[in-house]
Amino acid sequence: MKFPLIDEYVGWAGVKYIFEYYESDSFAALPQERISQAYAVAFFQDKFIVVNNMAKPGFFSLVGGTVEKGENPDDTLIREIQEESNMKVLAYKLIGYQKVIDTRGIEEPLYQLRYFALVEPHGPFVADPAGKVTEIILCDQNDYKKYFDWGVIGDRIISRALELKA
Repeated sequence: MKFPLIDEYVGWAGVKYIFEYYESDSFAALPQERISQAYAVAFFQDKFIVVNNMAKPGFFSLVGGTVEKGENPDDTLIREIQEESNMKVLAYKLIGYQKVIDTRGIEEPLYQLRYFALVEPHGPFVADPAGKVTEIILCDQNDYKKYFDWGVIGDRIISRALELKA
């Protein structure tokens, strides 16, 4: 497979972005202040977590979120999985990252990290403290496109996570 994988996305405000996806097992070479997200294909047994985001009704995604100021992206991943699904991270590995380019050229690119993770419940999911996630779904690997379709990049992220899980 040739990297980067490149795709376009039109955001909620109509802004066009270009995503360049790279596989990597380290984010050390990235400008740390430009890393904006940490999301995971997080497996509990043979299914992975998909979350319904109340901020955007009907919008499903992988579990994860925004890197807070002063926070390491690995710590973001563990915190977000706990908050959004009430799951404990048992193991994780970076799959790669997306370089997000705003076609308006008004800011430097952002970087969104994508991980593979193994998790287990602390207990039942009750609520996301931020109030954004309203539902978690344990998704079969063949059904994720019922919830989201991130094109060739999303397909590769899921495929790579399945390779690591095996």
